[in-house]
Amino acid sequence: MANRHTFAAFLWAGLLAFPLLGAAQGTVVLTGKVSGRTSDTVAVSVRENLLDPKEQITYARLNDKGEFRLALTVPGPTRADLVYGDDVAELFVEPGNQLDVRFKGSDLASSVRFKGKGAEANSYLTETEERFVENDGFQVLPENIMLYEPGFLSFLDYRRKEEQKFLQEYMEDNPTLSSAFKAYAKAQIDYSYANDRLTFQDLREQVVATEARLNMSPTYYDFLKEKTLINNEAAIRSELYHEFLLNYVHYMATTQGKQRSDPDFYRVCYELAKSQLAGPIRMVLMGRVMQESFRFGHVKQSAAMLEDFRALDTKHTYYPLLRHDFEVHKAFAIGAPAPNFKLVSSKGDTVSLRQFAGKLVYMNFWRTTSGLALRDLPYAAELAKRFDGKNIVFLNIALDENEGAWKQLVVSKKLPGVHVRATGGLRSAVARAYAIQDVPSYILLAEDGTFLNTKPKRLSSRAAVDEIKESFGKASTYTSNSSDRGKQ
Repeated sequence: MANRHTFAAFLWAGLLAFPLLGAAQGTVVLTGKVSGRTSDTVAVSVRENLLDPKEQITYARLNDKGEFRLALTVPGPTRADLVYGDDVAELFVEPGNQLDVRFKGSDLASSVRFKGKGAEANSYLTETEERFVENDGFQVLPENIMLYEPGFLSFLDYRRKEEQKFLQEYMEDNPTLSSAFKAYAKAQIDYSYANDRLTFQDLREQVVATEARLNMSPTYYDFLKEKTLINNEAAIRSELYHEFLLNYVHYMATTQGKQRSDPDFYRVCYELAKSQLAGPIRMVLMGRVMQESFRFGHVKQSAAMLEDFRALDTKHTYYPLLRHDFEVHKAFAIGAPAPNFKLVSSKGDTVSLRQFAGKLVYMNFWRTTSGLALRDLPYAAELAKRFDGKNIVFLNIALDENEGAWKQLVVSKKLPGVHVRATGGLRSAVARAYAIQDVPSYILLAEDGTFLNTKPKRLSSRAAVDEIKESFGKASTYTSNSSDRGKQ
């Protein structure tokens, strides 16, 4: 479903939903009331540019009775977010909608109720959130990722069947649902299934560190041969469709023998998107692949793709944004020097990045309030012990405001490696210097202090050990990247 809070969702980047390109614009009006208000404003956020993480946010102030009125222009049937304080509820809005929205200020997501034109679609989203998303029995979590192929497929098939049954019954009871929304709802089910099936093998390798990569049956990936699965214009509004296509080109590149650490991995993904996709989604996915390549650090490959894209993007819909993104991330190219910093360690002394010159540095950005980051700590400890005495430092950088909680955890658990803290969290100078947007985030630096791998294997992956072993002495391999960086 749309806001599927699965374990997989944290490991595989997804997209927000997007409006249909070329659809007619129109106005949506939301009026309503908040009971027990905890904030002074309500907002609706909509993604304007498919490749821009920034959203268009429209605010409305509550009056003394907690009432509000909000009007926004949308480019056609659009998935959006209703935001109140730190709480978010999914919306699907279409030009002409007149929605009456009511909820409790202390619990937007589970208390929101709709009336008026467009209410049926949004009530469906609320009900599916409660029935499927908030129900762990329908989520891809470590417990079912650990299953073998038959058990996992049985779980996916059961979940899809229940979701399809609920949607069918809901459409029969609400015949006024628009064709755009019905296509969106169906796509969310179809591509939730397709994504979880496509990424299962990789996810299992990351979660089950005690076993080798699972060998799938010869027919496991046959579902990818379904003709309407890849080029499905009816699914254009679904964020899970976009996520699936990105995972799909990754998978196809690996079937050609490419690994993510290969300099031409994203070039292969780019060409796959270019040759296999059609319609508006083609340029979007090519852009998404490039954005990944910018963050991975292969500048020469990225620059070549960007020039090819510019020639295809004749209306410059996406190119200016991608060009800016490329310029921002050039500093993190493989072979570029990593920014130095000085931070206070859990022992109270000052640690400088430069003091580790001559060693590999595996950087782990984390915080004590992140469940995923905490889950990876035992794996970080295991790796640190495994490479004890080797020419590598495991540098753990906590982006925590609460110094006491951080220090207590590090000391009480006797966590190995070097532990430092950056005040200010994601707004800290070191987080900005390394463009850290979320935790956990990992970066591997070469012995000469340059970026070697900006997307290394997760600490929980069996492949992380081999990746580190292969990284020793590799700095000289990328010296040309560093010198070429300034010529782009």
